[in-house]
Amino acid sequence: MSKKTQSKGRPARPSRSRFPVWAFVVVAVVLIAAVAAVVLTQNAGNTAASLPSTITVSEAATKRTAGAYILDVREPSEWVDYHVPGSTQIPLGSLASRVSEVPKDKDVVVVCHSGNRSQSGRDILLKAGFTRVTSMSGGLVEWGNQGLPLVKGQ
Repeated sequence: MSKKTQSKGRPARPSRSRFPVWAFVVVAVVLIAAVAAVVLTQNAGNTAASLPSTITVSEAATKRTAGAYILDVREPSEWVDYHVPGSTQIPLGSLASRVSEVPKDKDVVVVCHSGNRSQSGRDILLKAGFTRVTSMSGGLVEWGNQGLPLVKGQ
């Protein structure tokens, strides 16, 4: 009798793989889970959704109360005149070289006098890899018009 036939003249079954099919399925599921875990871990720093490009003064005030970092990009002389309590001042002209001073783990609201420079400041931070950054429309003029707190001096 040849090796390819069994008794009673039936052909021999082809040899089976060393691993049963269910083992391949388990390996595939584990690999998919591992890839998903790596992707989720890499995106862990970006768990917060990106902020809208511009927010209103009232939205900025709410974010400030919730702990957002308020970045004032006006010049030092403007800062001394008045600023949002607890805000940080980095002039727009030096922001690109000082982005390391801005936290990436907080929402950042960029403010200025009227809202124009804050848009440029927001764009500088976005280009530097920040995702949780927005510009306040209306600027500190509107902030003051709404009766929100401002402080003078350093």
